[in-house]
Amino acid sequence: MGGMTRSTDPVAPGLAALAAMFADETRATFLLTLLDGRAWTAGELARHAHVAPSTASEHLGKLVTGGLLTEERQGRHRYVRLADPHVAQLVEDLAAQVAPDTTRRPRTLREAGTGSAMARARTCYDHLAGRLGITLTDALTHRGLLRQDTGFALTDAGLRWFDEAGIDLNRTGRRPLTRGCLDWTERRPHLAGTAGAALCRHALDAHWCVRIGSERAVKVTPDGERAFAELLGIEARALR
Repeated sequence: MGGMTRSTDPVAPGLAALAAMFADETRATFLLTLLDGRAWTAGELARHAHVAPSTASEHLGKLVTGGLLTEERQGRHRYVRLADPHVAQLVEDLAAQVAPDTTRRPRTLREAGTGSAMARARTCYDHLAGRLGITLTDALTHRGLLRQDTGFALTDAGLRWFDEAGIDLNRTGRRPLTRGCLDWTERRPHLAGTAGAALCRHALDAHWCVRIGSERAVKVTPDGERAFAELLGIEARALR
C-alpha cells in the first residue's frame, strides 16, 4: 500500500500555518483584544487573558514569528500590536463567522454590561463598529456621500464632506479608500478602509468619542452628539 501523498498546492503549507496561529484560545484572545488598534504590553495581555506571563510570552512569540503581530520596545517594556490592517480584517472577518448567539442570556451583570457596550459602539481595529458604526455608515449613504450599490465608494460629495469636516484622508498608501467590514453584532457592513480609519481617528482626537473600560467599547460624548447631528443629521438618541 502506498502512503498518503502531500498536497502539491504551494499555498497549503502557509494556510495550515496560519490556521494554527488561531487554533489556540489564548492566542485568539490576544488577537481579538488587539483589535482595539492600540499597542499592549505582554503583561497587560497576560492579565487580560488570565494566563501566566511566561505563557503569554510564548504565545506572543509565535504570533510575531507568524507575522500576525509586530513588536516594539520602549525601555524595559515590550509592546505588541496587530501587524497591519489586513490582519485586523482577517481577525474581524473570522470573528464574524463564529460570533456568539446574541439571543443567549448573559451569565453575569458584568458580561451583560460589556456585551451591551460593545454592541452599542466599539472600535474594530482602527474604525468604528457596532450600532454606532452602522449608524454613521447609513447616514453617509443616505446623504449621498457613500455608495454601497457596487461596493463601498465615496462619492465626489463624500470626498468634499471629509475635506470640509477637517477629516484628513491620507491616500498615500495602498490601502483601499473605502471597504465594507462585516459587523459581527449588527450582521451588516460598516465603513472601513482609509476613510473609516480617518473618521474614527478624528472622532477620538476631537473627543466626539471616548474609550470606556479595558475593552474596545467607546461612547459618544455630548460634543460628538452635536457634531454628528450637524454634519450628518443624526439624532442624539440614535447614538446612545
